[in-house]
Amino acid sequence: MAGNSYLKAVWKRFKKHKLAMISLCFLLLVIFVSLLAPLVAPYHPDRITGDFGAPPGDGHLLGTDDVGRDVFSRLIYACRISLTVGVLATLISTVIGVVLGLISGFFGKIADSIIMRFTDMVMSFPYLLLVLVAAAIFGPSLMNIILILGFVNWPGVARLVRGNVLSLRERAFVQGAIVSGLPKPYILFSEILPNTVAPVLIHSSSVMAFSILDEAALSFLGMGVQTPTASLGNMLGAATSQAVLTDMPWLWIPPGIMIVLIVMSVNFIGDAIRDAFDPTNPLI
Repeated sequence: MAGNSYLKAVWKRFKKHKLAMISLCFLLLVIFVSLLAPLVAPYHPDRITGDFGAPPGDGHLLGTDDVGRDVFSRLIYACRISLTVGVLATLISTVIGVVLGLISGFFGKIADSIIMRFTDMVMSFPYLLLVLVAAAIFGPSLMNIILILGFVNWPGVARLVRGNVLSLRERAFVQGAIVSGLPKPYILFSEILPNTVAPVLIHSSSVMAFSILDEAALSFLGMGVQTPTASLGNMLGAATSQAVLTDMPWLWIPPGIMIVLIVMSVNFIGDAIRDAFDPTNPLI
């Protein structure tokens, strides 16, 4: 009952953020449409269905690209790719960071020293350079981009969890569990981990936003998702010529707007989660 009351209070605080609620509805709509892409998209994203570079109209809501593919269909599939990268890369980095942060903060000593020095080493490399080098080494593909972004974003989560564990380790309920002789894995995952969920969720929202932007940037540069597979980044990358920018705005405005809206929605939701888990935030 106490847990349900707490979650109800969190949800009530979250609903106070109108922008977050709008963002949540928008994001759920995008996810729903992306999951049902084969049913929703009017055409196959790789099939030539019209004239080259045709403007919106005549059976093509957002026109066609430079080889005659339907832009609206490709946009739907591109959103699916971007959300897949964002969710999976965030999940990988969060799992790695949480596990290493728990071990480092709880056990301390040698384990803490080794993990934190390795974390500092990874964080010492310029982030963008590290991603670009890894993408060049392992090659451009969807799975490689997910793994690269997942394995370079964990240090922030690890440091965050470690700091929370160091604080929680001195609390009475954790000390009582240690004195009682409870197994350390039980203490870590049943007593400490639930109390670190809120900051991890907040941090994960920013990681997801950055992962979506990073995938778009890599695909834009030709080092991410490769054509003919549609992603928001390579749709923008195909519209870099002066003629396309000036005469065919339907090729770059829709994917650009979708990147902005998705990232803003994730950030608004993250801000609302932060305030919702803040116990000093009033319910009314």
